[in-house]
Amino acid sequence: MNITVVGTGYVGLVTGTCFAETGINVTCVDIDEKKIERLRRGEVPIYEPGLDVLLERNIDKGRISFTTSLQKSIKECDAVFIAVGTPPDEDGSADLKYVLGVAREIGQYMEDYKVIITKSTVPVGTSFKVKAAVEEELAGRNVRIPFDVASNPEFLKEGSAVDDFLKPDRIVVGVESKRAEKVMKRLYKPFLMNGHPLLFMDIFSSEMTKYAANSMLATKISFMNDIANLCELVGANVDLVRKGIGSDSRIGNKFIYPGTGYGGSCFPKDVQALVRTADEYGHSLEVLKAVEAVNYRQKTTLVEKIKHHFGKDLKGKQFGMWGLSFKPKTDDMREAPSLVIIDELKALGATIRAYDPVAMEEAERILGDKIEYAKDEYDAIIDADALLLVTEWSEFRMPNFRILEKLMNQKTILDGRNVYDPEEMEELGFTYYSIGREVINNAHTQTINI
Repeated sequence: MNITVVGTGYVGLVTGTCFAETGINVTCVDIDEKKIERLRRGEVPIYEPGLDVLLERNIDKGRISFTTSLQKSIKECDAVFIAVGTPPDEDGSADLKYVLGVAREIGQYMEDYKVIITKSTVPVGTSFKVKAAVEEELAGRNVRIPFDVASNPEFLKEGSAVDDFLKPDRIVVGVESKRAEKVMKRLYKPFLMNGHPLLFMDIFSSEMTKYAANSMLATKISFMNDIANLCELVGANVDLVRKGIGSDSRIGNKFIYPGTGYGGSCFPKDVQALVRTADEYGHSLEVLKAVEAVNYRQKTTLVEKIKHHFGKDLKGKQFGMWGLSFKPKTDDMREAPSLVIIDELKALGATIRAYDPVAMEEAERILGDKIEYAKDEYDAIIDADALLLVTEWSEFRMPNFRILEKLMNQKTILDGRNVYDPEEMEELGFTYYSIGREVINNAHTQTINI
């Protein structure tokens, strides 16, 4: 079976590489010639654990190739995946110009039956806009060629995308014909043999499933952050509350860890897009509007704690920041809480010196000279008045606190991910702020007993 994947970003590259791993012949298409050349050499332009090994193996076996020509690849494939970006427009709605542009190009070049599959996260009804765009191009050529559109949303988590694709919880496919369903069953046959559920539904429902899933997860995060903030006020411990509610099988323990808010390429964009879609239909999604508001406020929670501790004038204060990416195991900084924290602290006169295990290059591209860049986590906290833990990378979990004591101006930690134990922080003599837990105030303690 031969497929074409248009777009070699995060979704497109993972999709193409993983399908190749199952034995399918894959051609990945992108307009960026430099990117295509890098991919031909086996260079992965994104950070995703395990993807480089998979890509190199399938290039060597000749199961995946890269080109800038959709015209050539479309002639030889059975199905085309559209996996280009859908960035938010000014009003929060998804911008479909790239998706529809690909659809029109397919209509210009296709010569026989194809299944055209939207892999990009798109609003409800997009597949029929894709169908209309293809039909318009075919009419312009004065030809009638049968085709089907389908919706096959991705449910990949950055940092574990390869496993998520190869071992999915479910595969959701929206189709409008038995012929398209047959093609999709053939495409996903290797997954069915391993017992992974393939859920067929109508296209509207498939497109809605993706947005609803991400919005539900975002809701859980914002709910837990709101509860954590209340825990601080009433004297409760959010860790105990989280365990108490997470033990209820109806709730579960995933996505109920408090922190500095969600970021990334999916949750913020998808919640906004779903809210906008609902508004277009005259239905206000009040819950999701609150989810957005809570999340934005949560990104400033460490700043509010800093102002409480140091005052609102931070001129002359220096802060070490651990973590810049929106989550561990990725270099993605889109909508990352670190960006909001940096902007707020800079506005108050502070200096920030930061370190991230993989996102330093991306940070320099986005932030320029806004901050100082450290060579490692300990370099980041030299002469720091406080340490801000923003992203819970595993290497930050057990630092040498004796080194922290020697390098920092003040023994103050603001833990935005509740990585450290408050009791241990008290024993070590640190002033310690976290999310939804008691403040440990050791401002006058000078030594650490280890």
